[in-house]
Amino acid sequence: MGTSPISLIVHGGAGSWRPGSESAAVASMSTAVLVGRKILESGGSALDAAIASAVALEDNPIFNAGTGAVLNLDGFVEMDACVMVSPGGDFKTTRIGAVTGLQRVKNPIIVSKEVMEETDHVMLTGDGAQRFARVMGHADYDPITADRLADWKDKRSKLESQNDDSSRQFKLRSFLKTHPEFAGGTIGVVARDMHGVICAATSTGGYTLKLPGRVGDTPLPGCGTYASTFAGSSATGTGEYVIRSLACRQISDHVERGMSIAEAVDAMLDQLGRDFDADVGFIAIDANGVPYGNHRTRDMPHAYFSGSSEIVAKMRVEK
Repeated sequence: MGTSPISLIVHGGAGSWRPGSESAAVASMSTAVLVGRKILESGGSALDAAIASAVALEDNPIFNAGTGAVLNLDGFVEMDACVMVSPGGDFKTTRIGAVTGLQRVKNPIIVSKEVMEETDHVMLTGDGAQRFARVMGHADYDPITADRLADWKDKRSKLESQNDDSSRQFKLRSFLKTHPEFAGGTIGVVARDMHGVICAATSTGGYTLKLPGRVGDTPLPGCGTYASTFAGSSATGTGEYVIRSLACRQISDHVERGMSIAEAVDAMLDQLGRDFDADVGFIAIDANGVPYGNHRTRDMPHAYFSGSSEIVAKMRVEK
């Protein structure tokens, strides 16, 4: 099986989950890991395992990706996704595919994979991403759930009642801290296959009431998604801070310079805390197949396995 074990880790978004929703989130983490694990154990690729696990989470309406993605300020869904694969196996160079501002598609992570495999490009956005998805056979699909719509109506009403000056609606972070987001967050997967290839995949609807056209860290390689021969990682939380820090690339660089994967992730969390007091979290896997996840928020549902170990699933890392 190569020099180190197969492994896979998933997350369901950093933040604060509603009371009563924790058990479903943690159980969904285990299910998503199991989907990817079966592929890896049968000799499948890190890419196929990561995509399959991500699809399982995109199809689960409790998470903010695919079905159940949150609505923007104008009341529609714009989704971002990215997949990145390290060199290895039949491919000698890094591969990346991403989409931003994608609407009315069931599985943005699959569209990202198709951008990587079927085009000469790295990223497609907006109407171009939409047209590409239709050409690739993705049917029209409404990802808005009743719960997300009700949450959007409630927050939009509160925002309008609190803002006399409409320009203040462009600064939403303080408002959302006062009115925490409906439970559910960005989803991410990192996998390592028997050939040592690492794949990271991340998918999100962004955050509730975001400005139309906003692009977060998820689809930006090196920011919210990254895979190298040293490590792969996926970020969750306040994307603007992750972008400013090139956070997932830094995790890989830390490992390349000799840190363990846990030290690298924790160093990045410490930096984001010092610089921005950021609400963020990461999952990661290193070249030896060691998985690790940590976060600066109260919660971050995640699960993982390595080699023949049992699946470990939890809502938070105890500080």
